[in-house]
Formats: sequence, structure tokens, C-alpha cells
Amino acid sequence: MSGAILYTFRRCPYAMRGRMALHVAGIDYEHREVALRNKPQAMLDASPKGTVPVFIADNGEVIDESLDLMRWALSQSDPHSWLTGDMSEMDALIAQNDGPFKHHLDRYKYKSRYVEGTPRGEVDLTHRAEASVILSKLDARIAESGYLVGKRESLADIAIFPFIRQFAATEPDWWAQTDWPALRDWLANYLQSPLFKAIMVKHPLWNPAL
Repeated sequence: MSGAILYTFRRCPYAMRGRMALHVAGIDYEHREVALRNKPQAMLDASPKGTVPVFIADNGEVIDESLDLMRWALSQSDPHSWLTGDMSEMDALIAQNDGPFKHHLDRYKYKSRYVEGTPRGEVDLTHRAEASVILSKLDARIAESGYLVGKRESLADIAIFPFIRQFAATEPDWWAQTDWPALRDWLANYLQSPLFKAIMVKHPLWNPAL
């Protein structure tokens, strides 16, 4: 039995991409599902910044950044060759996703957190439009080659997919009529994939007393 531990939250896109890499790499670990409003002390002791995922390897190494976790897992085993290809291009797309796109996604989806007096659940159309500029470019890439970087699935697809999922789920009816057929099909394929279904199995909250 592995002594590795993963603190995670099922719907967090950062945690999702970490779990996807761990799954394909075949790495065993103890799954500890946490509530972000009530973070367990053991998780905070391992990583005081208090975000998921937090992975503690067999040797005690703590990995608390999702991309670092993905790369670590794939360095153990990369059966789908996600790290094969133009890494600089992958890194640039992931940086765009984790920077500008995530900035607009948060403000689009959670307008009430950023604009005082906004009713809960109201979206920000200005930030939707800014995010859409990025998504249009991703759609063009996928339309050309089937994936974000070249003609094969890569780290970029897996690292970015959970954030596109979150964007699409904000206004599903609007998403369904967008002029991004390649991107919508790409997302639908990942949502229906055995890999995604495997890492989205529900777990009870971890109870340190048990």
C-alpha cells in the first residue's frame, strides 16, 4: 500500500488536472477529500498556503502546485506521451490559461465577488467577451489539428480542459450556441472520457478522526 497522500477537492480545476495526471501515471495514493471552507490542519501543516491539490509523496516530498504535480506524476510514467512535443508551446498555452483566461473566468462566473452590489449568480459579460477572445484562438488550433498542440493529446489539453469545463458550465445554453464547434466537441469528448469519469468519482469528506 502506498504511503502517498492527496488532499483534493472534487470540483477544483487545479485538483482535477493533478488527479488526471496521477491516474494515467498509475500512482497510488490515499485520497483525502476536503472542504475548502474547513481545511484540515494536517493539510495546512503540509502546505500553509491552503490550496488544493496538496500531494505528499512516499518520501515525504510535498507538491502543492498542480502543474508541478502533473509533471512529477508524468516523470514517473507518461503512457500517453503528454510530455512529448513542443514544450515551449504547451507552457505558453498553459500560462495563458492560468493567467489571463483564469482572471476573466473568475470575474465572469463570480461577478458578485468582484463588483459590490451585484446579485449572486449574475455573470459579467465584459469578462466573458475577454475570455472568448482566448477561446476563439483555442478553437482555431483544435480545428486545425485536433488538439491544442499538434496532432496528439498533450499536457496542454489536460491542464487546460478543466478550466474550459468551468467556463462552459457557467451559461450552458449560451455555450451551446457559440461559434466554436471544434472546442465544444473537444470539451465534450473529455467530459465523456473514461479518464474524467474515473477522477470525478465522489468521495466522502476525509475525517482525520477515523
